[in-house]
Amino acid sequence: MAKKKSDPKPAIVQPTVGVVGSGSFATAIVKMLVENCKTVHWCVRNEFVKGAIELRGHNPTYLTSVSFLPKSIALTTDINELVGACDVIVLATPSIYLSDAIEKMNCNYEGKIFISAIKGIVPKVNDVVAHYLRDEFKIGFRNQAVIAGPCHAEEVAMERLSYLTIATVEDEVSAKLDALFSSDFINVHSSKDILGNEYSAILKNIYAIGAGIASGLGYGDNFTAVFVSNAIREMEIFLEAIYEAPRDVNESAYLGDLLVTAYSLFSRNRSLGNLIGKGYTVKSAIQSMNMIAEGYYAADSIYQTAKEKNMKTPIIDAIYAILYEEKNAEKQFKKLTTKLN
Repeated sequence: MAKKKSDPKPAIVQPTVGVVGSGSFATAIVKMLVENCKTVHWCVRNEFVKGAIELRGHNPTYLTSVSFLPKSIALTTDINELVGACDVIVLATPSIYLSDAIEKMNCNYEGKIFISAIKGIVPKVNDVVAHYLRDEFKIGFRNQAVIAGPCHAEEVAMERLSYLTIATVEDEVSAKLDALFSSDFINVHSSKDILGNEYSAILKNIYAIGAGIASGLGYGDNFTAVFVSNAIREMEIFLEAIYEAPRDVNESAYLGDLLVTAYSLFSRNRSLGNLIGKGYTVKSAIQSMNMIAEGYYAADSIYQTAKEKNMKTPIIDAIYAILYEEKNAEKQFKKLTTKLN
């Protein structure tokens, strides 16, 4: 009797992916995705950016060295067009612009996966993106994911080996996203700690401002090492108070992302702090930068949350005092040195 042939396994259908945002990290994410996707849908801020990319094959303002083949990207300025065409949507705008972009969305997005690559607080609701999507758009955590680092856009542009942590609730979603983002220069690790990864990505930006202030004030590597080791312990206290979960803050998504943001010359948050440490006012330091330093906008919300929950966070307190109370940076850090160990 002939052996009965088994039914062939169904082919895995690759999801259609779109990216919202046209800054440096959005551009880096598109570069990651074109490695594995036939076409990446890309919603940019205006017709000028769209036209420039269509004409020249690269973003006219950010990561201009990265070139895209015309057939690899489908550009639009209409978020509804992008969301309607895609199964997976990556949100990669600065946090202060997210509500302006996403609240134009009136198409059917039920069942679609929304990934936050945003490392900041949404000002309109004074909350993280995960809660904003859940509360304002009824997108549950099962249809969300969070991208964490350590992964600077500039190194992605140069195809230097970089690491992503993608936090999701569902294993099936995790496997799909791993396949979408993994390449010769991107290693992907999975996590189920959505809120922990999102808050840690916000906190590390605040601490990086502090590391930059220290550098601008003339503190050296020895102090910075102590500062960062205290920062990761303070981060752990904050995360546990916000959302208890099985996590190890020594993993790359937490400590690794903190280290690269605190030390790297690519770090815009460190750069902001460095200017403040050198004597710039907070306002003039912000105005002198051509990119958004998310840590500045998040520091107020994070400080208020820490106070509400009676956390002991001397580093956050010092940075908040400098950024929002116009306290002298040199005096604040001199006081902070007595509280670190």
